[in-house]
Amino acid sequence: MPPRKALVSLDATPYYHCVSRCVRRAFLCGGDDRTGQCFEHRRQWVEDRMLALAQVFALDVCAYAVMSNHYHVVLHINQARAAGWDLREVVERWHQLCKGSALSQRFARNETLDAAELDRLTEVAEVWRARLMNISWFMRMLNESIAREANREDQCTGRFWEGRFKSQALLDERALAACLAYVDLNPIRANMAETPEASDHTSIQWRISAAKDGQQPEQLFPFAGNPRKPMSAGLPFRPQDYLELVAWSGRILREGKRGAIDEQLPPILDRLQIDPQHWLYLNKNFESRFSSLVGTAHSVRAACERLGKRWSHGIRDCERYLSPPPAS
Repeated sequence: MPPRKALVSLDATPYYHCVSRCVRRAFLCGGDDRTGQCFEHRRQWVEDRMLALAQVFALDVCAYAVMSNHYHVVLHINQARAAGWDLREVVERWHQLCKGSALSQRFARNETLDAAELDRLTEVAEVWRARLMNISWFMRMLNESIAREANREDQCTGRFWEGRFKSQALLDERALAACLAYVDLNPIRANMAETPEASDHTSIQWRISAAKDGQQPEQLFPFAGNPRKPMSAGLPFRPQDYLELVAWSGRILREGKRGAIDEQLPPILDRLQIDPQHWLYLNKNFESRFSSLVGTAHSVRAACERLGKRWSHGIRDCERYLSPPPAS
């Protein structure tokens, strides 16, 4: 697997799909038929910790689903937010995660630092600022805390998660929409829920509940409509359009009639120019079909050039499933 720094780059995109899997035979959450134990409460651990960390980091949660032995999260790196923090805010945020240094502790207690000490703290704080918008640090803080709680509950030691989380860079609107839906439809695909609104410990349940009151959930990165500027600050879809698309996709997945597509297609598919059959295929296979870079073939080639990569595995599937049809 390539180095993480080669997979996560703001030069390519601020959007990333991350998956972390449990390494043990025992389940992370839900019921374990082998032992008869129930770990359902751990799903709430993951959800609570994930959303709490997002308030500390300069990362926005776009979508998530906590499953039996793994979880998915789509994150947006909010570089502008991190750049706006002053020294005190960086220090305060970092202290919510780690002890910091003797200098930062003195600074937090409002003790006077001389010029040299202040310069040294400012230099260290820039490292912390970078970590606070780093996906690897976010996943590390999330997974370590859950592993400690699970080990304590299981009265054991050892590794709880696989060594590395998987990440996919979502390079454009087509890849972003397909990945969001893939994550939101996980419980339906796994026969854990009948409908998106019944999918516990997922972002789609939050979004549907808020939409009933004409709102968007504060815990999640909001939809920004259909802005003209590509990859804008906010998910580039209208809330109702996206929710209709997920409901339509979930209904077909649940009924198992992939070949029988009704005539009333969600309007968002026309805007994204994705073939309905291809879309439904992506609902089932997004994670397994693509490698680290996901988008139209043009987007993938451009990202490879920026990242200094000669070729990206899966570009043919990007061409087939995510690239717009040729102009007639």
